[in-house]
Amino acid sequence: MTSKLLLIGGGGHCRSCVDVIEQLADWQIAGIVEAEADLQVDCLGYSVIGTDADLPKLLLDIPHCFITVGQVKAATVRQRLFQQLKALNAQLPTLISPFAYVSPTAQLGEGTIVMHQALVNVQAQIGDNCIINSQALIEHDVHIGDHCHISTGAKVNGEVKIGQGCMIGSGAVIKQCVQIADGVVIGAGSLVLRDIEQAGVYTGVIK
Repeated sequence: MTSKLLLIGGGGHCRSCVDVIEQLADWQIAGIVEAEADLQVDCLGYSVIGTDADLPKLLLDIPHCFITVGQVKAATVRQRLFQQLKALNAQLPTLISPFAYVSPTAQLGEGTIVMHQALVNVQAQIGDNCIINSQALIEHDVHIGDHCHISTGAKVNGEVKIGQGCMIGSGAVIKQCVQIADGVVIGAGSLVLRDIEQAGVYTGVIK
């Protein structure tokens, strides 16, 4: 049976999420909820049907929703929205593109999306409200905390542990068994060869 789904936030990431959701038989997009200052007419033909202030009323009729605000650097907005929605008893599904592969032994948290051509390997654990973007590789036994974005083409090798609220940029490579603290941003194309113990922005070869 198909269920209606509210999308929370428009913009580029919303369009990418729509492209995944339209491939899934379980969900029908009901419309988009935007912040008051960011109202727009529609997103790929789906109308904005309210603002954040309307969420309590909207969720009474459509309890399922998905955060489609992107995450570049800080996870603050996505984390705030997740906490707001949980406080309103919203139901946040886990979405997996039919063109991705997720091992049956992997674990994905609520509100997480795995996008086209991503690969999540055996016994990986991914937290709540994460973005595993197109062509990202999450290898065996990786642990990823809540509110993280693993960007396009990033490679997270076996047994890596990534804290909460992290951003791993496009094409970045993280060596096996590396541990990364909460709130770390790894720049696009970077190579991480050692543990990172403090929040901050890291680029280039990190050794």
